[in-house]
Amino acid sequence: MSPPPSERTSLLPNGDRRNFSESDGSFLHRTSALFKAEGQPSYYDSIKFFILGSWINILLIFIPLSIIAHNLNLDAALRFSFSFLAIVPLASLLGTATDQMSIKLGQTLAGLLNASFGNAVEIIVGIAALMQGSCYQLVIVQNSLLGSILSNILLVLGCSFLAAGFKYPESNFQVTAAQASLMTLACITLIIPAAYNSVKSPHGSLISGLLTISRGTAVLLLGVYVAYLYFQVRAYTNGTTETENEEEEVPKMNIAAASISLLTVTVITAFCADYLANAAEHVTSVWMALKGQMELTIGICVGSSIQIAAFVIPLLVVIGWISNHELTLFFANFETITFFASVFLVNTLIQLGLMLITLYLVIALAFWVT
Repeated sequence: MSPPPSERTSLLPNGDRRNFSESDGSFLHRTSALFKAEGQPSYYDSIKFFILGSWINILLIFIPLSIIAHNLNLDAALRFSFSFLAIVPLASLLGTATDQMSIKLGQTLAGLLNASFGNAVEIIVGIAALMQGSCYQLVIVQNSLLGSILSNILLVLGCSFLAAGFKYPESNFQVTAAQASLMTLACITLIIPAAYNSVKSPHGSLISGLLTISRGTAVLLLGVYVAYLYFQVRAYTNGTTETENEEEEVPKMNIAAASISLLTVTVITAFCADYLANAAEHVTSVWMALKGQMELTIGICVGSSIQIAAFVIPLLVVIGWISNHELTLFFANFETITFFASVFLVNTLIQLGLMLITLYLVIALAFWVT
């Protein structure tokens, strides 16, 4: 029978104290172990697999050919053919790097990293347009970001689900409550400025009020997104990722090499963005769906949309605030309604890829008419 506790009795036994301290530093320990590549393939083997792992990589020669064809303004059919062929290896390499990262990090976190690298281009382009300061450029920034969100959660996600539906009778996946809630929150924060604009008379105080609402909301959204990232990283640190429930797969690349490879291919894709757009990332999502990795597909599509809505747009608003450029969260009523309808459909009918594609086409037709 153990003695009764006294004021000198430790709250945690020695063993528990040791485990507590280890868990407190587990994230740094696991991160350093990943980048040291301990127990993982060497950097040489990783890069060799990445470059020589598929015959499709032979088509990388079409990337410089595509750039040359556009710079020389060659025949449109030739430029399109070169660009189309260049998309194939880029999508393959993006998928390979993301797939290898998902083995260790889990599909959700790997998809988030893929989206983060891809959206770095959106941030750079957005800041460049914002610094020009004209009202026309500000509208372009807003509409381009909204277009990226809609294409990701409707067209790309819909195509991915439809492709997976043809290959697999049933697909097991889940959209976490955090993802759905954050997407809904970002949608609501865009509705509030539009509602404020509709009830106020057009005078000087309207712009001032919109700026105040937008800047305050942007700061709050950035805080919420940081908390969302913390939740994702903590889930990985605590070992609650979905990889525990899957069969063990042997990685062909270490995490550091896969991360560097993903970043390198993303930079190349961004450099060719004028010719290839974001098609490589979109094809990657469909390719992951065809492989049955639906969590990874959702991580890329929904994760990218969440990042644009809850991080990129608020970040640009804050940067505009600091640089004295009046960028707000106000979108026209038509854009706001289409965004709300898209988020609502994704949250309620995400299993039906064809419906997502249909809504995207209807919205595209409506924008074309207007």
